[in-house]
Amino acid sequence: MDKQLRTKQTKTNPVLTSSLSKVSSLDRQAVNMNLEEEDLICRMHNLIGDRWELIAGRIPGRTAAEIERFWVMKYN
Repeated sequence: MDKQLRTKQTKTNPVLTSSLSKVSSLDRQAVNMNLEEEDLICRMHNLIGDRWELIAGRIPGRTAAEIERFWVMKYN
């Protein structure tokens, strides 16, 4: 019975927790993305998840940190 209770406990999502902790209050400035960039970020995130470096490689002039900050502020 103890095993069942342990497995049903709510678990925190380590990816979400680490993403939120990376964005400090100083970095809370809005990152402006145009519609094409935002669409590409959403589609790429659905395909590969939180792999910001790979997503940034598809958007010229954007860094992984900018894209992650945009994602966290808009969708979390």
